[in-house]
Amino acid sequence: MPLALITGASKGIGAAIARALAPSHRLLLGGRDADALTALADELPDAEPLVAELTDPDAVAEAVAGISSLDVLVHSAGVAPLGTVERASRADWQRNFDVNVLAVVELTRLLLPALRAASGDVVLINSGAGHNARPGWGPYAASKFALRAFGDVLRGEEPSLRVTSVHPGRTDTPMQQRIVAGEGREYRGADFLRPESVAAAVLAAVTAGDDAHVTEVSIRPR
Repeated sequence: MPLALITGASKGIGAAIARALAPSHRLLLGGRDADALTALADELPDAEPLVAELTDPDAVAEAVAGISSLDVLVHSAGVAPLGTVERASRADWQRNFDVNVLAVVELTRLLLPALRAASGDVVLINSGAGHNARPGWGPYAASKFALRAFGDVLRGEEPSLRVTSVHPGRTDTPMQQRIVAGEGREYRGADFLRPESVAAAVLAAVTAGDDAHVTEVSIRPR
C-alpha cells in the first residue's frame, strides 16, 4: 500500500485529506499537536503520528530521516496572519513565509530522494489568495503567490514527480473562524467550502492514472 505524509493533519483540511486517503494509503500524520494526531491515527486503519515543529529544520530532518520511499507528500499546514501594509508587522510577514513557504520548501527538499524513489506526488494546499491578492491580505497572499511559484519550479525541476497546486476558496475550518472573527462578522460554516470537498480534489489528483498529471485545481464555494 502506498505511503502518504500529510502535514497539518490534526484538523481542518489536513484531517479531511487523511480520512480521504486512509482507505488506499498508509499514513504519516504530520503536525505539532501530538494528542490530536494520535486520536486521528487511532481512528484510521493504518496511520501513525509524525510529531514535529515544521519551522524547526533539525526537528523535521530527524522526524523524516527513516523515510526511504514516499508516494504522496501533502503540504496542508498553514497560517494566515492578515493585515494591511500599514498595520501588518514584520513578524506577521515572517510567520506567513516561515510556515507557508520555507517549511514547505525544506520538508520537500529533505524528502526528494524518497519521492524520487516512488515517482511520487507532491500536493500543495494553496489558496484563492495564491491567485488574487486582496487589500488587507498582503502577508498571506504574498506567501501563497510564493508557494505557487515553488510548485511551478518543482514541477519543472523534478519531471519524475507529479506536483499539484490546490487553490481552495474560503473553507470551513478553525483558521477560517479566526479570520471571520478578525473581520468582525458572524461565522456561518455553510457559507464556505467543506474540508471534505478539498480532500476529494486531492484524492482525485493523487489517484489519477499514470498518463495524467493534475497540475492545478481551483475550488470555490457554490
